[in-house]
Amino acid sequence: MTVSPHQLFDKCYQSFAIAAVNVFTMEQIIALFQAASISQAPFIVQLTPAARDYADSQMLLAMISAAAERYPDTIYAVHLDHGVESHIVDALESGGYHSVMIDASHDPFEKNIIRTKNIVQRAVPKGVFVEAELGVLSGIEDDLSIEDHEAKFTDPQQAFEFVQKTGCNSLAVAVGTSHGAYKFSGKQRLRLDLLKAIQKLLPNYPLVLHGGSAVDTAEIKRINQYGGQLGNDASGVPESDIREAISLGICKINIATDLRILWTRTHRQFFYTQPDQFDPTIPGKSYIEAYKNFMIKKFELFNAHQKASLFFN
Repeated sequence: MTVSPHQLFDKCYQSFAIAAVNVFTMEQIIALFQAASISQAPFIVQLTPAARDYADSQMLLAMISAAAERYPDTIYAVHLDHGVESHIVDALESGGYHSVMIDASHDPFEKNIIRTKNIVQRAVPKGVFVEAELGVLSGIEDDLSIEDHEAKFTDPQQAFEFVQKTGCNSLAVAVGTSHGAYKFSGKQRLRLDLLKAIQKLLPNYPLVLHGGSAVDTAEIKRINQYGGQLGNDASGVPESDIREAISLGICKINIATDLRILWTRTHRQFFYTQPDQFDPTIPGKSYIEAYKNFMIKKFELFNAHQKASLFFN
C-alpha cells in the first residue's frame, strides 16, 4: 500500500527512520519488497535520473507496481532522488511519484531558493511532497561528482531561512557524509552538533541523511579478493551515529552504495570461483537473497521493523 511521505515522517519522527533505497533493476526491487514484507517495515523506493535513463521510468514504475501486488502487506512511497527540472516535470506529469527531490545544492544559496520554490509551487498542488538539499556532499553517485574542496556543511541559520522561503517539505542536510564508497577516513564522524542546531531551529521538521551507507570493509576485501581494486581506507556511517541522528530529526536515510557493493561482491565472487558459468540468473538469485538479508538488518538498525502496522489503521 502506498502512503505519502507526510504520513511516513509524522509517524517516525524521533522514533525510527525510513529507509530510502535507490533501485535500478528487477532483482533490487524484488529483494527490497521481500525484505520489507518480512520485516513489516515501511520504506521509500527511490529512482534517480540515472536509473530512469538506464531502465526507463515507465519500466521501473511497472516493476514497482508488480512487486507491490506480489507483496500487498508492504507500506511504501515512490520518490525521485536528485532530480533536475526536466526529470521532475516528467515525474509530476506521470502521476507515479509521491515525492520529488530538487537538488540545487551546488547552486548559490539564493538560486537554490528560487529553483526549489519553483518546484514546490508545481508539485504541492498535485499533492506531491518536495525534498530539497542545502549544503554540498562530496563524493560520486550515478553521474554526480563533487570534489572534496567544494563540499560544505549545512549552516543551521541558512537551513531555517531556506525552509521558510521555499516551503519545501523536507531537507537533506550536509553533516559529514559523502556520496559513493569513500565516505569517512580516520576518526571522522557525523556532525551531530549541526543536527542538534538545525533541529532546534526546525523542531518536528523532517531532515534527510544522504550518503547513509555503512560501506562494509569485509565486503570491500572480498571484492578485491576476487579481482576488484576498490580502496579500503575509508568507512561508512557508524551505527551509533545513525541511531543518534534519528533522535535528532533524521526521518529518511538514503541507501545506494552498500547495495552496489553487494552486487559487485556477489557477481565477482560467483564468476571468479566458477569461471565456466555464464548464466546471469544464478548470481542474480544470490544477489536477491543477500540484498534481502542486508535490508532486514537495515530496517532493524533504523528501528523500523514491525512499524508497517502503524499505517494500516
